[in-house]
Amino acid sequence: MDLNLLRVLDALLQESSVTRAAERLGSSPAAVSRSLARLRRTVGDPLLVRAGQGLVPTPRAEELREEVAGLLRGCDSVLRPGAGFDAVHLERTFTVQATDLLLVGLAGSLAERIHAEAPRVDVVFLPEAVEGGPGLRQGWVDVELGVLGHLDPEIRTRRLTRMPLVGIARSGHPLFDGRIDARRFAAADHIGISRLGKRLGPIDSALAELGLRRRTAVVVPSHTSAMMLARDTDLVALSLADWLPDTIEALGLRTFPVPLDLEPLDLGMAWHPRNSADPGHRWFREHLASAVLSPAGPARRGACRA
Repeated sequence: MDLNLLRVLDALLQESSVTRAAERLGSSPAAVSRSLARLRRTVGDPLLVRAGQGLVPTPRAEELREEVAGLLRGCDSVLRPGAGFDAVHLERTFTVQATDLLLVGLAGSLAERIHAEAPRVDVVFLPEAVEGGPGLRQGWVDVELGVLGHLDPEIRTRRLTRMPLVGIARSGHPLFDGRIDARRFAAADHIGISRLGKRLGPIDSALAELGLRRRTAVVVPSHTSAMMLARDTDLVALSLADWLPDTIEALGLRTFPVPLDLEPLDLGMAWHPRNSADPGHRWFREHLASAVLSPAGPARRGACRA
């Protein structure tokens, strides 16, 4: 088969649009349409069929997606001069989608790690505004980091760690005057954290099983604003266990175990398969994973040993 047809097929399967595939290939929609007609005759399948204003892949096209991408990666690897990868020569910007709580804890460590090996690599952090959307598929996002869900079926994932939730309140909060059980926890006024303004979540379900309810007095869109609010009020918020301990202490906050039977949060990262074999992307993913699993940077670790 003509290798150019494979490249057209790969672009069509990634974009599900003749126009966008043409833009990716630097070709015209008419030329891509003619190639799609050839592909349909060769494969014996329509590959992409119209659904409303767009195109959707057939089951046969879904089967071919990874195989075609792998074939093209193999061809590119054979034809690429210089198979070695040296991060010091990498000049690239990587985009990471993550909650503010995670990025505050790892951005500094990640910057130290990558700039020690690749001084011309930059990182852009995006909020979770495009969560569950086509960010990875369309290339707006290189890596999604956090609690993963609503991903496109082809997306690759790696589980990193599990983190329990803990409560957080100012050090002088009346809760710390005695044992914090489910009833006292529910009686406190709470801060909800939701970009969409949701007031109920797993905490409320667990309390309901005990016949208890809490009052979510305030809902804020970020963990950072929740910590600031908890510092200045008697409101209680939630955070991740053993995450940002220095920041929590500096703000005059304390954490406590949530007195409920809650599953820890599964944290992982996700990326599009077109980047799986890319050496620069793979190098960045490894450093990102290390920053999550061991957030203290080189300078801080050295200071601890001293």
